[in-house]
Amino acid sequence: MLSKEERLEAITKIIEQKGTVRVSDIVESLNVSDMTVRRDFTELEELGILKRIHGGAKSQYKELSHEDKSVLNVEKKKEIALKALELIEEGDTIFLGPGTTVELLAKEINLKSLRVLTNCLPIFEILFSKKSETFNVFLVGGEFRKITKSFVGEIANMILENTNFNKAFFSCNAIKENNIMTSTFEESYTQEIVLNNSEEKYLLVDDSKMEKIDFINFYTLDKLTGVVTNTVENKTLNNIEKYTNLII
Repeated sequence: MLSKEERLEAITKIIEQKGTVRVSDIVESLNVSDMTVRRDFTELEELGILKRIHGGAKSQYKELSHEDKSVLNVEKKKEIALKALELIEEGDTIFLGPGTTVELLAKEINLKSLRVLTNCLPIFEILFSKKSETFNVFLVGGEFRKITKSFVGEIANMILENTNFNKAFFSCNAIKENNIMTSTFEESYTQEIVLNNSEEKYLLVDDSKMEKIDFINFYTLDKLTGVVTNTVENKTLNNIEKYTNLII
């Protein structure tokens, strides 16, 4: 029998594929009760994933693509990338996660001696042009998610479980209280592995992601070394400072 988290992920995938589903479709597909499906629909509606309709639900949530995100809040992201750049030192072994803010960081990196791993194809392509005898770049492969242009899944996770980093730089879709959120179990688990294997962990996020929610809670602010962000109002920053260091 599926756990609640597995059911929610399965329902999300079904509704993304079909657009509209009936309660009876999910009951038959997942072999669960009518009442269970209705409760799951209510929870997913609260998350903005779907909208309940008579006898079923229709898709409401749309995860923005890498291309969509690349044109949003560009100046703020550049500000964050330049701050994050100051945290990288010659000789470091670092991980760069998927995301357009992290991609801007990759463009700014100009160190001579560095080892970089990433599971994001655009970031790898940027860094590969800088490759030298002392500047090494590795692309972690696996199942490709076109919408974020990143590799996830068992192959990626197996590699990353056995790899250690001085520093990890990653992004997210939302922050609420202590929770850091993204859109899928696959990406969340891959990022969690990396963060657990990193001595220092830095979240790169602009203020448009703060006080928002997304589908999966995959990490918490209190486990981070710091949050790198743009200059925002004190009320928002005060919430983050309850849990971790702010780099602004």
